[in-house]
Amino acid sequence: MGEHSRIFLSPPHMGTEELELLASAFASNWIAPLGEHVDAFEQELARYVGVKGALAVSSGTAALHLGLRLAGVGPGDTVFCSSLTFVASANPILYLGATPVFIDSEEATWNMSPVALERALREAARQEKLPKAVVIVHLYGQSADMGPLLALCEEYKVTVVEDAAESLGADYKGRMSGSLGHFAAFSFNGNKIITTSGGGMLVSDDREALERARFWATQARERVRHYEHEQMGYNYRLSNLLAAVGRGQLRVLEERIAARRRVCQRYEAKLRQLPGIAFMPEAPTGRATRWLTALTVDPQQAEVTAGQLIDALERANIEARPVWKPMHRQPLFAGCRYYPHLPEQSVSDELYARGVCLPSGSSLSEQQQERVIAAIRQCLSGRGRAKELGHVQL
Repeated sequence: MGEHSRIFLSPPHMGTEELELLASAFASNWIAPLGEHVDAFEQELARYVGVKGALAVSSGTAALHLGLRLAGVGPGDTVFCSSLTFVASANPILYLGATPVFIDSEEATWNMSPVALERALREAARQEKLPKAVVIVHLYGQSADMGPLLALCEEYKVTVVEDAAESLGADYKGRMSGSLGHFAAFSFNGNKIITTSGGGMLVSDDREALERARFWATQARERVRHYEHEQMGYNYRLSNLLAAVGRGQLRVLEERIAARRRVCQRYEAKLRQLPGIAFMPEAPTGRATRWLTALTVDPQQAEVTAGQLIDALERANIEARPVWKPMHRQPLFAGCRYYPHLPEQSVSDELYARGVCLPSGSSLSEQQQERVIAAIRQCLSGRGRAKELGHVQL
């Protein structure tokens, strides 16, 4: 790659076995959503996560949709959901005719705040309108603080659906992300730590529930010779070809995690002393994968904003992104209730205002990363700052 070629945020990283497995899928002529690679991918992923079963589907969103339907979510229900996340965490709530209620993050993990969740559940209980489910998102490769969150959901008898789309390989007190709730969804989109180009997985210890989801995911076709349908279904199964790719990717997952953690460690070593820069903390409760390295920029100390830093990196042909815009700020969810971490503090709004996600791919070379680091240092050094114009040049 040229010294000025584009550096992407989180590109796919293919290994050596994916093509061999893909070729075997071609050779078998099982290219539809059936075949030995689908079955094997489900088994291998379930074994890695430490759950009893898994269902390979077309996307993480599909997995969340099925998990929420298994939780009994329907029209008129409410579902609590992390606010600091991608819209795919909340859209399946709408698919089912339910209403999302958004819960803020905490500073220690950037994930769902137990303090905000307790306040929301207590108020819902008083109103006799408890949610059918709570969608707990594990952000940027780090598990939420599941202990207190699970205890609250158990106290109020609410189903927990983990949105582990960004956290495959993270753990919490020795248990893998995705193994702690009633159901969990993983994503294998092109930018994830491992990819099938497009795909997802629903996992659970409830094998009977997974079989219902499998039925729905295959157009809810009854087991008779002709095409009989008594329930609404979806075309959600993962193809055998993509499952073959996923199997190869899963074999190198631990290597990918180690590589992304090294990327984060290099950023921290080179940038943490800069004024106004603070990195997403790693919670002491478990290993984060550092799927994305995220930091915050204090504009008072750094004398640039997060947006100006992203603009400066873009001019250097480097892709960086803001931290997710919270769901309670999205026009789609205008009018939905929101519970901040504290009445006077909305952590997700603070993180959105100051947060930046840096290039974090497991294939990122040290030379490429040094280019990112140099561009950040130059931006924050004061050269080309135009405070009044709000413009930073490299």
